[in-house]
Amino acid sequence: MIITLTPNPSIDRTIAFDTLRLGEVQRATSSRIDPGGKGINVSRALAANDTDTLAVLPAGGPEGHLLTELLTAAHVPYRAVEIAGAARMNIAAVEPDGTTTKLNEAGPRLSDGEVSALFGAAAEAAGGAQWVVGCGSLPPGAPIDLYAELIRRVGPQGARVAIDSSGEPFTRAVAAHPHLIKPNHEELAELVGRELVTLGDVVDAARSLVAEGIETVVVSLGADGAIAVTADDLVWAGAKVTDPLSTVGAGDCLLAGFLHGLVRGGDLEAALISGVRWGAAAVRLPGSQVPGPADLEGIDVRSHRSPDLQLVIS
Repeated sequence: MIITLTPNPSIDRTIAFDTLRLGEVQRATSSRIDPGGKGINVSRALAANDTDTLAVLPAGGPEGHLLTELLTAAHVPYRAVEIAGAARMNIAAVEPDGTTTKLNEAGPRLSDGEVSALFGAAAEAAGGAQWVVGCGSLPPGAPIDLYAELIRRVGPQGARVAIDSSGEPFTRAVAAHPHLIKPNHEELAELVGRELVTLGDVVDAARSLVAEGIETVVVSLGADGAIAVTADDLVWAGAKVTDPLSTVGAGDCLLAGFLHGLVRGGDLEAALISGVRWGAAAVRLPGSQVPGPADLEGIDVRSHRSPDLQLVIS
């Protein structure tokens, strides 16, 4: 079982345009809504591929009701903590080449009691789970060390903890030593405080975090693939996507696929291949739609344990 905690979930509306022109009235070519937030995207992808998961989230107002309805329709098991505020709604404007412009609301302000209830729900769900995954931004009112506190609370129950966030909440979570982190290129650079130009720079940064106590660092690199680093292993994997539709949620699907590979008994390379395949499949789907088994077919993933460290990251 993989538990996800999404402190700031959303309803994601994706609107497609032939060309996005600011300041003009434009007509969409299509639109869709999905339950959103990084942890929810992870649970959605896992559920779509028959991996046991439970999404823990706050939900309030009419938007929160719609959010849980969308999760039910997607067959995603969830545990919702009732809050006074309304769930946020995010908009992604997508162009035919996959260029995505995102407009994200801040989210509802959580009270101390609501934050405590969210921790309680996550800790209760973590009993017997293989992984607990904390993902995404924090809503107003949430403590900046929310993910660090999550690690401290669920760690003693035996579940392994993965974190995918950014900024100060991510920095504090890393200091609390989760088992796995999944930054992208920019988030890793921010985390280590230096520019990462080449794949070698990325590997060195990941290894420095492993040396500080993180068991596994998985870094998504967009079109340049992804790497996974542990104390005694390094793997790069990549897949060419010739028909991208949307990058929304692709990193979340990569994390979901990686964890799916691990809980199915795969080693680091097999898990990363799974993750890259899921992420590449997500890029070929509209909006924040997650891939199912049929979407994963025909995606060729290459992997190396001795990649070109001089490769300049685009």
